[in-house]
Amino acid sequence: MSELPVPASIFTAVSVLDSLVRIGMRHVVVSPGSRSAPLVYAVAALEEAGVVQTYVRTDERTAGFTALGLAKSLNEPVGIIVTSGTAVGNLMPAVMEADHQGLPLVVLSADRPPRLRGTGANQTTNQVNFFGSHVRATVDLTAYPEESAGEQTVGFNECLAALTGRDAHVWGNASGTPAGPVQVNCAFDTPLTPNDAAEQILPQWAQSLKEVERPASVIAADPTVEPWLGSDHLPAEGYRTVVVAGDGAGAIAAEFAQKLGLPLFAEPSSNALFSANAICAYREVLSESLGQQIERAVVFGHPTLSRPISALLDNADVEKAIYEPAPVAWYAPGRRSEKPYKYIADLARFAGSGHGVSVVGSEQSWLNAWVQAGESRRIEHQQNIDRYRESGENSGRAAALALVQDAWNACREDGASLVVGSSNIIRDLDLGVVSRATSPRVYANRGLAGIDGTIATAIGISLAGESGKERGASTPQKVRLIVGDLTFLHDASSLNIGPLETKPDVEIIVLNDHGGGIFGTLEHGKLGKKPVYKNAVQRYFTTPVDVDLEALARAYASSGISVKIVNV
Repeated sequence: MSELPVPASIFTAVSVLDSLVRIGMRHVVVSPGSRSAPLVYAVAALEEAGVVQTYVRTDERTAGFTALGLAKSLNEPVGIIVTSGTAVGNLMPAVMEADHQGLPLVVLSADRPPRLRGTGANQTTNQVNFFGSHVRATVDLTAYPEESAGEQTVGFNECLAALTGRDAHVWGNASGTPAGPVQVNCAFDTPLTPNDAAEQILPQWAQSLKEVERPASVIAADPTVEPWLGSDHLPAEGYRTVVVAGDGAGAIAAEFAQKLGLPLFAEPSSNALFSANAICAYREVLSESLGQQIERAVVFGHPTLSRPISALLDNADVEKAIYEPAPVAWYAPGRRSEKPYKYIADLARFAGSGHGVSVVGSEQSWLNAWVQAGESRRIEHQQNIDRYRESGENSGRAAALALVQDAWNACREDGASLVVGSSNIIRDLDLGVVSRATSPRVYANRGLAGIDGTIATAIGISLAGESGKERGASTPQKVRLIVGDLTFLHDASSLNIGPLETKPDVEIIVLNDHGGGIFGTLEHGKLGKKPVYKNAVQRYFTTPVDVDLEALARAYASSGISVKIVNV
């Protein structure tokens, strides 16, 4: 390569970031480090020009999940800049979650130059293709850009394509695989800082990108949705069908169930819980006689919450289908029993109409039977909640149900988004709220359903801004986060937000039940009642904790995040 006016490391950083901005990257999370300095100086120039917005987090795991929250809210590429060594490893949990959710995270990992690899040089390890199967594409840039397009150019283009769901060979076509995270490993040799020429060039380059527009998506929507929803046509056949709306299902699941007159089992993060067809406490009703009468099941989104739903979808006697207008990230093709349908009109013919279908041995309609059974369960839970509010009697999980009900109603009133931790809390929300005409937007990390990074994810969602799409600085959106004590403790350090950083608008409500209560609802809870297993279950599963959560929250008061501890 001919002699450059700027250090090669700066030239590489500018070339990489330029391409990422042109495909729609507008937000970058940065963790400090020296080897990543070329990327940092370049992205700082971009922020100064109003091209991107940056966020600094000293903990790389926090940085990863903050970026994940941004990507969940924006559905566009979000960058993460980290230095070499263990910094890269700390991103693994967020990348794994992004993989299973199909979120376009860009890991920009700084690395030592090839001449130092394998020599025992400081902070140097093998981080090429570090994330393995959890990224859609990866490239090791040791001398980029290339004078003539070679392996590195091809690899980087594959990363750009994977972030946007494009075909790397035919840029205008959609890929046959879902979008998702990528790793761009940048090998930087010294010097790592800008020279005098770069001081002039970086601002000019950044200004040149101010008017760049995000390219239109190539992922085609299902063309049958609007015509089908707008028509009066219903399938001629009728079956005892149910609709399962898992994480990310969206409004189409509710509209589908409503038009066909079918019961809807909507998980909170399906964002389909605003239909009169949504069945309260559906997972409890499934264990009753109605559950044995199901002939067909239609799946939208990624169902993860309950074993009764898993059992339903594993039942060989039930015919099953899944709505898949585009490739999804959460399962491998051919590994599930549901038949995939690309078009909603075809899926409707499979599901059949619920209008006129009755339960076995009764004239009661199929839908009304489910609605009434769910309502009976709802009344039982509400009575427990009311007793708890009046007397403090915590029957079952009444305290938790009251908490999630209050948070849900508060979000409906003030328009906040609701982020829900894994384990018991999201299952409490699944039981404790009633479908309304309007429902808050609900987010949850259900790709792998871990408790990692839940606070950071909520912060990222808030920082994405109210508009969600505006370039440059945006006003954080109101987010209400509900978590258990272990989830809070696991990610409490994400409350460490520096004084120079944009503060999110987040309110955290912590249900403190002093340990991993989720295990008490599983088979371990029954074993724990036996003297021979009591100590093992308590120590290794429920893991009681003794932390002053209020004091811990006060230590991070400068974050501006409100933390309320509810002890039960």
